[in-house]
Amino acid sequence: MPLDEALIYEILSVVEEIPQGRVATYGQIARLTGREKNARLVGKVLGMAGYYGKYPCHRVVDHTGRLAPGWPQQGGLLRQEGVFLKDETHVDLKRYQWNC
Repeated sequence: MPLDEALIYEILSVVEEIPQGRVATYGQIARLTGREKNARLVGKVLGMAGYYGKYPCHRVVDHTGRLAPGWPQQGGLLRQEGVFLKDETHVDLKRYQWNC
């Protein structure tokens, strides 16, 4: 699937809708953009989101609630919004997942 700016902004606009104090998964965002099988594409877009503006990418975790490896600030950003981790690297999805 080609990665064009329209697709990038479509994914980022969904990320922008995640409410403060909630998280979404890569797969959830992929489904919301009509690309159910493209969770990795969402991750790729989020990795370069800084080039397109300021988006709350820290609110996106994997399907197990795991934080992005190599991004130590993510947990702190989530805690500032009232999302507490159930261990060093995981959010409790039953408690904090965005119900959209």
